[in-house]
Amino acid sequence: MKKCSMMVAGSILALSACGAPPSGSSDAPALPDAVLELAAPNQDLSSARLRPEDGCYWYVHEGPVETTLLPLRTTGGNPICTRAAAT
Repeated sequence: MKKCSMMVAGSILALSACGAPPSGSSDAPALPDAVLELAAPNQDLSSARLRPEDGCYWYVHEGPVETTLLPLRTTGGNPICTRAAAT
């Protein structure tokens, strides 16, 4: 009996790590108005962040299979960056 309850407790503990992280952090920085005006619809602007590595804005896309970072794009399909891309 004790062995069974230990297995159940271990399973619950292991499965609790599979939960999704909380989203919509209240301490997230707001995007500049210019970025909000340029951004195309159907992108998660609440998760958009500026990456210092490339100077572009990226957002979290939660698809049916995986969650990944995608570049924030304009309605014309161009990435929204604070500096020109290196050639």
